[in-house]
Amino acid sequence: MAGGLGTRLDADREKPLVRVGGRPMVDRVIDALRVSGVERVYAATSPHAPATREHVSVPAIETPGEGYVADLEAVLTDDRIDRPVLTVVADLPLLAPDAVDDVLAAHETGSLTVAVPAGLKERLGVSADTTFDRTGREVAPAGLNVVGDGPDRTLVVEDPRLAVNVNRPGDLTVARNRA
Repeated sequence: MAGGLGTRLDADREKPLVRVGGRPMVDRVIDALRVSGVERVYAATSPHAPATREHVSVPAIETPGEGYVADLEAVLTDDRIDRPVLTVVADLPLLAPDAVDDVLAAHETGSLTVAVPAGLKERLGVSADTTFDRTGREVAPAGLNVVGDGPDRTLVVEDPRLAVNVNRPGDLTVARNRA
């Protein structure tokens, strides 16, 4: 998912193209996916990210750019996509192949929401825009999910690489320091 506006980041370029560790975040995510057990990789781009669409080295799926849910729906209705499908946001620059493989191994049926403890995000000094209660524990979505048909379950992981989602300037500083 690489088509958001990225207004909270206040960057001088499209958010997926912001550099972490000397490379655009979207490239770091694509590389992690390619090395993982994922079979095919696509970039979901929107009219808000034309340079990202031109930049990516994988086929792109054009989305309306009307928000995450609308863009995800466009991806899920694309003829090239079969469910279950792994989705990941382009602003998860510390993503590693083994973390992706762990999520794939944990998926059984239906959909799988991957979350990290809100306390982990707090300890790392990164933002948590959305949190929810999971069996008495406050957690935040990680930006890595499996969308399938059937029941939804949540996998909570204590992985700092999945906790650093770059939405604000402070998140970018943390990502750059950890890359």
